[in-house]
Amino acid sequence: MTTYGLLVFEEAEELDFVGPWEVFTASSMMRENADKAVLIAEGPGPVRCAKGLRVLPDHTLEDHPPLDVLLVPGGMGTRREVDNPVLMEWIRKVDAGTEWTTSVCTGSLLLHEAGPARDRRVATHHAFEDTLQARGGITVVRDARYVVDGKLATSQGVSAGIDMALWLIGRLHGRDHARAVRRYIQYEPAPPYLADEPESEPA
Repeated sequence: MTTYGLLVFEEAEELDFVGPWEVFTASSMMRENADKAVLIAEGPGPVRCAKGLRVLPDHTLEDHPPLDVLLVPGGMGTRREVDNPVLMEWIRKVDAGTEWTTSVCTGSLLLHEAGPARDRRVATHHAFEDTLQARGGITVVRDARYVVDGKLATSQGVSAGIDMALWLIGRLHGRDHARAVRRYIQYEPAPPYLADEPESEPA
């Protein structure tokens, strides 16, 4: 059994944790509900995320089960939470017992401040790369959707967390399983309006 703990806090970016949540829970479903995913927040009340979505955590920092995987999302709330000593100490404590510690987007800021990302190679949102690199004691990789360094897996912004989560379940439960999950959630990106697409001439 794999237990995934996804941290949430005020102004966390929704897709940063909802995307991996979908991957982890679809993976569990396809393994006869062998695994568990839980939302964890500092307090028990509803959390309002960056775009207004409100979520209710399953556990607080004090009462969650042991975690095999920790996921820390990004969002504007990271700029506040980086100065939250209670949360930083919790991340340090939980990281000591995880098989994998992960982040999406600017969640890497919290992992850097708490310690797990110190002196590691990480990915973060493209708009935050210079800021994070300037904090020192970290190497920001700018050309990868996700980066793995030891038991640390970090990803670029928002949708990149889905890529990282699929890689992770492949590592935990096999590539064929990860491929089956990807097919189940129909994750086959084919975005319109790519930046490098030439504009078509009007008819």
